Amino acid sequence: MEISFSSLALVNNPFDWAYDLEDLGFAGWEVVSEGKQQLNDATLSEIKNITETTNLTLTLHLPFSDLNLASLNHPIWKETIRQMSKCLERASDFVELAVVHPGHMSPLGMQLPEMAWRQNIDGIRAICDAAADFGIKIGVENMVNMQFILGKQPGEILGMIESLERENVGLTLDVGHANTNGNVDGFLSDLSKVIHIHIHDNMGKSDEHLQLGKGNVNWKKVVRKLDGYKGRAVTEARTIEEGAASLKFLKSL
Repeated sequence: MEISFSSLALVNNPFDWAYDLEDLGFAGWEVVSEGKQQLNDATLSEIKNITETTNLTLTLHLPFSDLNLASLNHPIWKETIRQMSKCLERASDFVELAVVHPGHMSPLGMQLPEMAWRQNIDGIRAICDAAADFGIKIGVENMVNMQFILGKQPGEILGMIESLERENVGLTLDVGHANTNGNVDGFLSDLSKVIHIHIHDNMGKSDEHLQLGKGNVNWKKVVRKLDGYKGRAVTEARTIEEGAASLKFLKSL
């Protein structure tokens, strides 16, 4: 299992530290297309230099701020798909996998949950189709314990993925998110659709993104259950130092 680094917290200085990742033992970097990591002409130039001067494998986290694949406001829904699809196009030269968040229930969606669910399926399906044009796989991420957000439970998100009826999609298993919902064991019991993994720790209540070993996730059990997994795991850390400490902790298990 190869380990990558990712951090949304480092949006103010997103590129200087990327050149240090290999020396710290990381094999890749997951670019979070938010804030100053958002893909544009300037950042794409920086990323191109990184791909040409390092051996890092890059993956992509699609944008999520102010976007909603389950929106029943059709212009907002279409804009969500447009922005995510454009992001896939911009990243197509350097990534083969992109992570997407499921949608969430708007006030209208809460009144029409079945319609919002179908909209979410149609939205992710559109993202999968856009990604397929560039040979990119989509990892749908299980979500944190927040009210009105879709994709928190194993059966729910696995059913969501199955409903897409697309070949280039699977589950991005976020262990930290699963822990906030008390269902780490549930997700680990069926890894058949897992194509990508996010790892970070917490105390089981909120999405703290602690370094591994600083929360209450049973990482020995997680690593044991993941024996045989051949994909990539991404440490989602608050700082480079915490990412490096997480990598060291993982290798010590």
